[in-house]
Amino acid sequence: MSIKRRTQEKNSWIQSLENHSLIQIFLYSLFLFAAVLLTLNGSPVSFCSDLPFHGVIYGISLAVTGIAVLQIGYPYVVKKNSRIILVLGGIVIQLLVLRLVMILSDRGTIAEMNRYLFIPYALFPMLHGIMLGRMLGIYSTVSIALLGTLLVPKDDIMIYLIMSVIASLTAILCTHQLRRRMQLIRAGVLVGLSIVTLALLLGKIDTSHVLGSESLNHIQLIAISCIITVSTALITSMIVNGLLPIFEGAFHLTTDISWLELSDLNHELLKRMQLEAPGTFHHSLIVAALSEAAAETIGANAPMCRVCSYFHDVGKLKKPEYFIENQQDQMENPHDHLTPTMSALIIIAHVKDGIDLAIKHKLNPRIIEVIEEHHGNSLVYYFYRKAQELKKEDLEKVNRQLENLKDLPKLDEKSFRYPGPLPSSKESGIICLADTIESASRSLTKPTPSKISALVEDLIRAKINDGILDDCALSLRELRSIQNSFSKTLNSMMHRRIDFPKNPETNTPSRRDTILEFQEVSDQSVKPSFDTNNKR
Repeated sequence: MSIKRRTQEKNSWIQSLENHSLIQIFLYSLFLFAAVLLTLNGSPVSFCSDLPFHGVIYGISLAVTGIAVLQIGYPYVVKKNSRIILVLGGIVIQLLVLRLVMILSDRGTIAEMNRYLFIPYALFPMLHGIMLGRMLGIYSTVSIALLGTLLVPKDDIMIYLIMSVIASLTAILCTHQLRRRMQLIRAGVLVGLSIVTLALLLGKIDTSHVLGSESLNHIQLIAISCIITVSTALITSMIVNGLLPIFEGAFHLTTDISWLELSDLNHELLKRMQLEAPGTFHHSLIVAALSEAAAETIGANAPMCRVCSYFHDVGKLKKPEYFIENQQDQMENPHDHLTPTMSALIIIAHVKDGIDLAIKHKLNPRIIEVIEEHHGNSLVYYFYRKAQELKKEDLEKVNRQLENLKDLPKLDEKSFRYPGPLPSSKESGIICLADTIESASRSLTKPTPSKISALVEDLIRAKINDGILDDCALSLRELRSIQNSFSKTLNSMMHRRIDFPKNPETNTPSRRDTILEFQEVSDQSVKPSFDTNNKR
């Protein structure tokens, strides 16, 4: 009876739409049409209102340039049509909001002096920056600023351009590596303050009559304008906060905030691992520390590395006793009664078992991707070498005519290799390396910095030579930084402890001697840091 494993549900029709070039062309055409339509319906006093044909040419030129830059400079966006919808759709919505504010101002609903204080400049640049990266947020900022100049009065083009760019860039910088939702509120306040500052400098908040006869009224008006500006920016940040979970689900993206929420160790699978496979759980924590530190050094997604490392070996829950880290002292090794081929099959199966559990518990698709890729197509070397040794013994028996050559099983290297695929992202490649290095570091006796550094270098070079890292886009410079990070982290984890002297009467460390020894060592370790003349 065959066991049917779970697979990720992928609607082939939706997948074809995601990657179809005709859909992409259609989306670009819609964006061009929207740019032209917004240009023709811009402010009655815009610079192209008298010459609508020129306005159409400007609108098309800016839209085509934006599409070309997106296509050439952001391949990770254009490879999925849903992301194109998120980016270009967000730009169009932002421009529609700008046009709405201009219409309300023309009708007198919003005071003319305050029209630029009601615009949510940072709405989609902030959202794009959080979801798709800082560089995409900057692209969104420039696109909205340039296309927006076609919708505002011609006398205010430079004012709008400056305020839009500065406010959006402030938001993007403040929400880079977003780890807490309170950062969004702080970003809203800073964006509001930056707009207030610019409005004061550019004369959009009138301060000329502050010292006049009606100074109190003018101060009240200035205060109201400042409150309006900061409130608009705060509301914008709250809207972004509310839209993030919706957009993450709709466009299958995961932000740093969501990764941190997923890092809760109280997840059902992690709690099971603590009880049923404590060695694997501890191994996963160390891999998480290694990969997170390495990811930060090269600018990869550190929270994602941390969470995926927690779950990368979750498949070992099915047969925890077959993995050395879960075997207690004096416990019989079940592999002693199995052939190397069967042992390798059990070891390799933990990847598919992990995918099965991850899908059952509805883990994030990126976690499932890392579970599937974290070994690539690497060789289960220990059991392959053991199989070679048994093969050699069998051949010796054949030479002594104790066995028939035709009766010997064939030794196929493919049977000892993981099925893949290879790591396809920088994060997956980092976790693959961290997993191997953490396991190998356990075999070091009396680890020293030089031994650890040599081990890390040898293992990374072996992975490169084996082609495991071919698809994960890690450069040699990044691999060097990762190597240094691994060595540093392992050195801090595997530092040696001092040996406390034993009490000669009881042959055990005395509590008093231990405390005194600890204080002496602590004093010695603290003193150099206060010595300003001590140069290391």
